[in-house]
Amino acid sequence: MVETIDGARIAYLTGQYPAVSHTFILREVEALRSLGLAVDTYSIRQPKPDHTRGSSEVAAAQDTFYVLQAAKRMMPLLAAQMRLFRQPKAYFAALKLALQMRAPGLRALLYQLFYFAEATIIADDLDTKKVTHIHNHFADVSANVAVLASRLSGIPFSFTLHGPAELFAPERWQIGRKIAEAKFVSCISHFARSQAMYFSDPADWPKLKIIHCGVLPELYDLPRKVDPSKTHFVYVGRLTAIKGVRVLLNAFATAAQSNPDIHLTIVGDGDDRANLERLAAPQKGRITFTGYQSQSEVAATLASADAFVLPSFAEGLPVVLMEALAAKVPVICTQVAGVSELVVDGANGYIVPPGDEDGLADRLITLAADPEKRAAMGIAGRARVVKDFDVRKEAARLAVLFQGDLSGPPRPSDPSIKGPT
Repeated sequence: MVETIDGARIAYLTGQYPAVSHTFILREVEALRSLGLAVDTYSIRQPKPDHTRGSSEVAAAQDTFYVLQAAKRMMPLLAAQMRLFRQPKAYFAALKLALQMRAPGLRALLYQLFYFAEATIIADDLDTKKVTHIHNHFADVSANVAVLASRLSGIPFSFTLHGPAELFAPERWQIGRKIAEAKFVSCISHFARSQAMYFSDPADWPKLKIIHCGVLPELYDLPRKVDPSKTHFVYVGRLTAIKGVRVLLNAFATAAQSNPDIHLTIVGDGDDRANLERLAAPQKGRITFTGYQSQSEVAATLASADAFVLPSFAEGLPVVLMEALAAKVPVICTQVAGVSELVVDGANGYIVPPGDEDGLADRLITLAADPEKRAAMGIAGRARVVKDFDVRKEAARLAVLFQGDLSGPPRPSDPSIKGPT
């Protein structure tokens, strides 16, 4: 059992944990534990086998409480409803809140009742473990469960606001109501905080704090294995429409006409993979699809990269950009959400308008032709990540909030140094 700080014990909840696209949550949990906080992980769903490729992911899966798995067993589900008799006021207050937060329609009502049932199961486990605070990543389904578990148990809750999905439907996900119910909200960027401000009461704005997702920079200190005979571009992410990979394939085809000695590795999987592989077929051996990779496998792929490309139509503040910059790999990305809070155009990478095939192709050509620029951008990118996106520094900021100190500025100071950062 991990030694606690000031008796704090934190329950971390999300929709699926661990997940290959959400390794930042795993790193955050590990960083908090290294600071001495007791952290118990909860997940609505169990991960599929391809989400537990690394040893850290396997260990995390074995140590996580899976809510749907427990809810499928009749006895735990019925036992959790005994709270009605032990704490009827809290039980009915939570049920009322569940009904108030539902979206229109019968189906939405049924789902909200499912979330309430899941919350009762979690609340019982929270009581058993003497949890003192609930923290949820993302503001969608699992946050519905978290806020209800908080109301049932009387344990304060907070959540991390990422975007873009939750921000596309703020009314559906009751963003303003969740902010009102929360002890604090961890916003991953200034952009995310501004959206939270827009959807919430100004009286709640002091709750909105900026805590970056982060990486361990040293994990990307691998020997460089670049091939001087070609320029190797890498994409890492889900293979789905919102990531703009079709735009990347078209831009890459244009760039290859000017520079045939370029190669693209696409890491990830998703519902659009078959179509993307078909579109990439004319490029023959220039484009490689790898499927999912673990954290260590991604680090190894980045060690062979000359530049990283993320052509998304919408993002929050992509952790994969932090990983690439930590590996001293310059990035080409799109001007969406909080991206410019990490990437400085012309300094550690290039920013292009989303959907701009010609602009993206031009930047591919530019970086392919200039290894000195790539090297300088990589060094600048590494320095940016070390300064403001080290997960240990961000976890230390978050730990201060878990201990109840919300008095600081929107971007909390690094507890290890004096003054704001």
